[in-house]
Amino acid sequence: MGAFHLPRVVIAGLSGDGGKTLVSLGLVGAFRKAGLRVGGFKKGPDFIDAAWLARASGQVARNLDTFLMPKEAVVESVAGSAGKCDIAVIEGNRGLFDGFDFKGSHSTAELAKLISSPVVLVVDTTKVTRTVAALVMGCIALDPELPLAGLVLNRVGTVRQENLIRRAIKEEVGLPVLGAVPRLEDQHLPSRHLGLVTSVEHPEADAVLEKVAEVVRCNVDVDALIELARRAPKLEAADKQRSTPRVENRVRIGVLRDRAFSFYYPENLEALEAAGGDIVEISPLQDDHVPEIDALYAGGGFPEVYAKDLSANVAFREALARLIREGLPVWAECGGLMYLSEKLVMGSESYPMVGVLPVVVEQTKKPQGHGYVQAQVDRKNPFLATSTQLVGHEFHYSRLINGNQPLRTALKLNRGVGVGQGRDGIQEYSVLASYTHSHALGVPGWGEGVVRASSRGEPN
Repeated sequence: MGAFHLPRVVIAGLSGDGGKTLVSLGLVGAFRKAGLRVGGFKKGPDFIDAAWLARASGQVARNLDTFLMPKEAVVESVAGSAGKCDIAVIEGNRGLFDGFDFKGSHSTAELAKLISSPVVLVVDTTKVTRTVAALVMGCIALDPELPLAGLVLNRVGTVRQENLIRRAIKEEVGLPVLGAVPRLEDQHLPSRHLGLVTSVEHPEADAVLEKVAEVVRCNVDVDALIELARRAPKLEAADKQRSTPRVENRVRIGVLRDRAFSFYYPENLEALEAAGGDIVEISPLQDDHVPEIDALYAGGGFPEVYAKDLSANVAFREALARLIREGLPVWAECGGLMYLSEKLVMGSESYPMVGVLPVVVEQTKKPQGHGYVQAQVDRKNPFLATSTQLVGHEFHYSRLINGNQPLRTALKLNRGVGVGQGRDGIQEYSVLASYTHSHALGVPGWGEGVVRASSRGEPN
């Protein structure tokens, strides 16, 4: 074990859509303009916000989630940025105390206490003044151990409103107000059904990041936040280096990665590399053939947004289907499952997909599965040994249509929706396709399992 010091701050909110992402991204940009190397982290399983943080910081951003990974792994993940970054911004999710259950397990508040990080609360001030003080006092009363250190007011309408709130906070609460962001006419970060438009899809992502950084620089006391972050105490963590060990007989792992497929935890790709895999990025939107690979990792994303273009790339779909039927191992998650299906139905339109899974996927207007997943591998498959316990996350606006045909699946769900009837993980050929997104830190042996399957070996 070793002690490390990384200046850090958690940006939290009272609810979703309160301004956490805008403030977090703006702070990353403002810190960089101040000459600091910034590490970005996202609390929870969200791929999209983490990708925006990565783009804003110019380096890998990681998810921190005490449900998806052991607590020690969370601390070690933060510790991994010490020495590489001068300061870390950790964006919370949902409301400050919202978690797995009524006690707030796995919440932003619990994460902040675990990593001993000061918390700055972003408060949406729409149509309120002194009530803000009551809300903040409620947070303090609910958990006096929480290191709540300051506030940033958001969507402030007038100077009078701001002054009233500042005075109420000063007199009643005693916490510093570190900034007041006005109502913004421009919607810098547009949303859709799974959250923000991804950074890889946004046509002006860098310009947007410049604008939100300027908003924060003009309306938030950046210097005070830097000093606040520097007061975070040292933490103890195991001395672990993220490096790719030398492995003989390395294999080539294809990864579907473009605008349609962008949901990958960096630790998953690192786990594949550490186990002996060399990553080969592939675009089902642009490539007309499948390069030489030993296995495929088909992650999540928005195949429904690009269904027409994915379907139109017939040469790629047919080449991939042929390789899968010849035995190519494939680990597919959510969007990857949708792409491997027979077709994707969206309203009155239907788009042929790869066609190796005996299901049709229907896009819906409401979420069909949203939340944490707990599963057990209960049937033999190319990747994970039976009895393996697996945790993950699902968020999908689609469902499977397979008529009366039963599906061969490998995962028994104790929590979650999956493909239905308490199951997930469709098995066809050497494919395991699920709605569950898994994080390598929460599924020990996952990277080794994929690499072993690449060599056509059997799970232990």
